[in-house]
Amino acid sequence: MLANTLNTNEIKNSAGAEVEFQRLSTGDRRSEFGLITEQPSFPYRMIISHQESGSGLTKRRRSVIRFDKSSVGGVDNLKTIRDSAYIVLDRQIGNETGNTMAADLLANLMSFCATTGAATTVLFDGTGTGASNLLSGGI
Repeated sequence: MLANTLNTNEIKNSAGAEVEFQRLSTGDRRSEFGLITEQPSFPYRMIISHQESGSGLTKRRRSVIRFDKSSVGGVDNLKTIRDSAYIVLDRQIGNETGNTMAADLLANLMSFCATTGAATTVLFDGTGTGASNLLSGGI
């Protein structure tokens, strides 16, 4: 289980600086965290949730880690904007004996988004191969 306060570099911003979150609520297989210094009119949230369906060999688990951030609009500063980014891991847990395949997929996704080519340095600034395509709409 995650700590109630995430303040030891678990979450970073695009500059690689620590961003501190605290647990706001916990429900049935779901927790919501808010930025410790958020302004009430501009929520900055992280939600982690899990949902299972099916049974036996066809049992699946869908896990989501999602960040939502609100801010003043860049064009019309009288309107609030909200962007979201999330990872979904959809696994057939009823017919798996370990985490190897899912761990490989997460490694693929994270390395594609946070590195370039043969580089091993993690890039938080959106310049990783996958991240830059997400930001620019490239394919």
